[in-house]
Amino acid sequence: MSTQELLQQTRQYYDGKLAEHGATARGVDWNSEESQHLRFRELMRLVEDEPDASVLDYGCGYGALRPYLRARGHRGPYIGFDISQRMIDAARAECSDAVAQFLSDRAALEAVDYTLASGIFNVKQATSDEQWKAYVLDTIEDLSRISRRGFAFNALSLYSDPEKRRADLFYADPLALFDHCARRISRFVSLLHDTPLYEFTLLVRFQRKA
Repeated sequence: MSTQELLQQTRQYYDGKLAEHGATARGVDWNSEESQHLRFRELMRLVEDEPDASVLDYGCGYGALRPYLRARGHRGPYIGFDISQRMIDAARAECSDAVAQFLSDRAALEAVDYTLASGIFNVKQATSDEQWKAYVLDTIEDLSRISRRGFAFNALSLYSDPEKRRADLFYADPLALFDHCARRISRFVSLLHDTPLYEFTLLVRFQRKA
């Protein structure tokens, strides 16, 4: 399967969820808004002390992260990016923020201070673990390239209970991804693995304030 085929498969999956559930947490395949916000809380640790920083929401869905950030004091530029044009259309329809942008063309994105990515590595469907892992690493490199100060992402954890795992989901090794980011991108890496979710969050900063 080529990368384009992989992305098309992913696009169709989420288009189907949006058509079924609308612009809701279920529409981006989360169980609830509560769990969605818990993921946002972990990602926001990267930007909580810099309310004027520009933020790229990479895999934004219908744009639920934007009002979450705004409600907690973020006032800098917000850009939402998603490979699904239907998600982008839904995000624009939901948005009352005149300075927010929503784009579906990766080539149109410019560098930002921070990039946040929630849930983009979970649903591999029929893709093999090895091919999906390569896609994850390539995407992490992309997050790094487009971010000036740092980026954060979450993923399902390989430490999840084996009997509760699903064959269509990808469970990443948090230690391996921590090591990858620390060796290849920046030594300022934080691994958060202490929420009730079967997930972890990695925060990568390019420099650390004293």
